[in-house]
Amino acid sequence: MRTASIGRTWLLFAVPTALLGVALAWLLASPDGPSPTAAVRVLAVGLGATVFGLAGWLWLQRDERRPALDRALLWQSTAAAAGAWTVAEVVLVVLEAAETEGRSRFAVAPGTVVDFVRLVNAGRLGAATVACTALVALVAAIAYRRSLPWPAAPVLALAGLALVARPIGGHMSQQTLGSLLDAAHVLAAATWFGMLTALALTARSRGAWASLLPRYSTIAWRCVWVLAATGVVNAAVRLGGVAPLVTTGYGRVVLAKVVVLVALLTAGWWLRRTWVAPAAAHRMNADASLRRAVGESVAMAVAFGLAAALATTA
Repeated sequence: MRTASIGRTWLLFAVPTALLGVALAWLLASPDGPSPTAAVRVLAVGLGATVFGLAGWLWLQRDERRPALDRALLWQSTAAAAGAWTVAEVVLVVLEAAETEGRSRFAVAPGTVVDFVRLVNAGRLGAATVACTALVALVAAIAYRRSLPWPAAPVLALAGLALVARPIGGHMSQQTLGSLLDAAHVLAAATWFGMLTALALTARSRGAWASLLPRYSTIAWRCVWVLAATGVVNAAVRLGGVAPLVTTGYGRVVLAKVVVLVALLTAGWWLRRTWVAPAAAHRMNADASLRRAVGESVAMAVAFGLAAALATTA
């Protein structure tokens, strides 16, 4: 148990790898972006995806008498991650308000933030996101502390709404079905990353990995197809041709995302053969599965960093 606990702390390395993705995007896109807020945005999105993944496992196990993952641990982890997500979203709203006013990020007046939330669409979306994440944290904390058999569907829906609130109000919202494509893209990415991170946080036994890893693998591959298809459409609409892939900062970040995605897919194909099958057959212990899950989650965070930076790149 001690080895597994130590292994889970390595999930924190997803933070520097996500920031590495943001830094790479800055090198590729400068001076067109990304906004400095991308560093906070990626932390918020990563935490949000983790909450979405935890709620997803709660929902998938809703009818199981002996779930492979402990429900109390899932609720506890959801409450903690949602609390951290709420803090990140509050910081993001403050930074966006300061950026809108052209003020120092460390000396923004409360009135500036209030006006940003009240008058600017991005501010209203940010406030709605904070409200959703705070409610998720509250519901999860109560369900954990009081051992209540509450349904996970409302929490899953709130987390999903918080994840897509900002993206569906972006540039794609002006295109036919643009908001729908953005929502599908964000939720597919959150499911891919979040459900694996949730397993790394809560799977405690060989049996849990044997039962749930094949289910995750199937869901993940479907998410990848949705992610790739919606990403191609979004990029095509935004760029309007092939040349901007090289001549614009936005295009160069898109190319970097493609390279990272291909690398992740290659790694995923290899892991599907060398990890999923042995784990499903109970031929791999929990610690070995945990190490692989942590390694893949940390690598996937690079793509999240690029995506967060792309959202604020001109």
